Formats: sequence, structure tokens, C-alpha cells
Amino acid sequence: MDRDEENETAAVHADYSEETSAEIAAPGVYNRSVNRDEENETAAAGRGVGYAALALSILSLFVLPVLFGATGIVLGFIARRRGSKSLGGWAIAIGAISIIVGMFILPFF
Repeated sequence: MDRDEENETAAVHADYSEETSAEIAAPGVYNRSVNRDEENETAAAGRGVGYAALALSILSLFVLPVLFGATGIVLGFIARRRGSKSLGGWAIAIGAISIIVGMFILPFF
């Protein structure tokens, strides 16, 4: 190889000298000394599910009582399990009433 070929080879390698190690991340270190307050996280999640369940149960009084009422009842049970007992209970009760009214009373009107 003469000098011109070496210079061309070096120029080609210089064009492709990119750093590609950015895709690999360093492994995370888990610190067990940090205490997470899991009860507050669960209660907040239960509150959100409870409001969604209550909204669906109230909506079921006006539109598609069987579908939205059943969904409200299921989400109500999930909300009660996650700690939002009152919202879940209301959603279950309103969803059940909506299904009963929708199936047994509304067909006569």
C-alpha cells in the first residue's frame, strides 16, 4: 500500500467514526432504604378509578344502562379494593339501580 491508499483508507474510517454507545444505559441501582408510601399511591389510584366508576354509573342512568352500569359496577369493585370505599360503593349501587331500572321498568314505557 502506498501513501495515497493509506490516506484514502484513513479518510473513509474518519467519516464513519461515530459514537454509538448511547443506546446502552448503565444499570440502575435500587436503594432499599427509600420507603415509598404505597398506601397513598394505592388510595390515589382507587380515588381515580372510583370517580371513573361513579361517572360511568351516572351515565348509565341515561345511556346504555346494561353496558355502562355493568362497567360502573366492575370499576366500583376495583375502587373499593384499592381503598376508595365510598366512591366504589356509590358506583356499585347506582350501576345496579340503573341495570334494574333499564331491564325491568323502562321496557314498559
